[in-house]
Amino acid sequence: MDRELVERAIAAASRAYAPYSRLLVGAALRMGSGTVVEGNNQENASFPAGICAERTALHHAMAMDPKGVVQCIAVAVPQVKGDAPVSPCGICRQALLEQETRQGAPLRVLLAASSGAVIEIERAADLLPLHFDASFLSK
Repeated sequence: MDRELVERAIAAASRAYAPYSRLLVGAALRMGSGTVVEGNNQENASFPAGICAERTALHHAMAMDPKGVVQCIAVAVPQVKGDAPVSPCGICRQALLEQETRQGAPLRVLLAASSGAVIEIERAADLLPLHFDASFLSK
């Protein structure tokens, strides 16, 4: 099941629009219902005003099912060679953490390297230690 998610993330990367960074990123997430939603990065001339693959998939999923639970997201950057996968940027880490908090359930993250190696992170919160969240806004 995780392998399928990684393969869908790799396929999504091939459809990314990244003429400025030239870094093609794909993401695929699995909802609690079993639905898989894909996303990829989309850039524009007002660089860096585009949107990352992780947030494209996440926001699409939440637009379809605002109360949905994201069980797992796979992220792949096939053009980067070797065993070290590319990790989500800070904005995406915050968005994944916010989703995990919103749904009240862990959101697993799979980071896929082009070699086939996959790093599994059990909770999105583990990507962003000492994170900022809504609790700070009420102090």
